[in-house]
Amino acid sequence: MTLAAPPVTQLQAAADWRSVDIISDLHLQASEASTFDVWQRYMATTTADAVLILGDLFEVWVGDDAVNDSPFLQSCAQVLNGAAQRLYLGVMHGNRDFLIGESFIQACRAHFLADPTVLRFGHQSWLLSHGDALCLADVAYQNFRSQVRSPQWRSEFLKQTLSERQALARDIRNQSEARKRLGTAEVYADADSALCQEWLTQAEAQTLIHGHTHQPADHVLSPNNAGAPRARTVLSDWDAAAQPARAQVLRLFDSGRQERIDLM
Repeated sequence: MTLAAPPVTQLQAAADWRSVDIISDLHLQASEASTFDVWQRYMATTTADAVLILGDLFEVWVGDDAVNDSPFLQSCAQVLNGAAQRLYLGVMHGNRDFLIGESFIQACRAHFLADPTVLRFGHQSWLLSHGDALCLADVAYQNFRSQVRSPQWRSEFLKQTLSERQALARDIRNQSEARKRLGTAEVYADADSALCQEWLTQAEAQTLIHGHTHQPADHVLSPNNAGAPRARTVLSDWDAAAQPARAQVLRLFDSGRQERIDLM
C-alpha cells in the first residue's frame, strides 16, 4: 500500500485566537444521552476561540435528510449552531459519519475540515486528521474505505430511501452491540509510523493530531531532516457512561503548549 501523502488543506488561525479545542470520536447517538449531555454543556461553555471536531461526531450518518426525521439530530444541530455563533467551528469526516453533507454543515454555520488539514496557529503547524487513513495494517478496512468514499458508492447509497438507509444503519448497530456482548468489540489498528512521518513532511508540520484508534497517547516521532522534533498526539473517544467515563478535550494554546482537559 502506498505511503503517498494526500493534498493538504491550510487553516490559518485568526490573529486574535488564544486557544483552540480539538475533539473527536464522540459517537453521538440517541440511545446514549449522557455523552450528549456532557458534549452539550461543553459546547455552550468552552472558552476556546475555535472547536475543531476531527470526525465521528456521530455514531452513524445516513444522509443529511435524516435530520428532518430525528429530534435527536435536530438537538445536535442546535448545539452546533449555537456554538458556531460565538466561535469558529470546524467539522471533519470520520469513518462513521463521512456522509455528512454540505447542507447540514451550512445549517449549523460550521466549516468543513478536509482530511488532512494543517492548522497554522501560534507559530506552530499542527497536522489534523481523523486518522483512519493512517491505519495501513487494517487492509480489509482500507479496501472498504476506498470503496465507500468513492463518488459512485456515495451516490448509489443516497439514492436509497431514508427508511432503507436507516434499516441498514440499525443492522450495523445491532452487529456492533452483539460483538460487545461477546467481548469481541472492534479494535482499531494503530496508525502507521512511516506514513505519519510522510504526512508531516508533506505538510511541513511538527505535530500530527488524530483520533479514530481510541488509544489516546502522546508519541515522540523521529526528527525531520533539519533535526526539529516531531510528535503524534492521539485523541480520546468519548463515552460518559463508561467506567471510567471518557470525555476529553485537547486544548492548543497560542504559546505552542497543549493540554488534555477531562470533562468528567
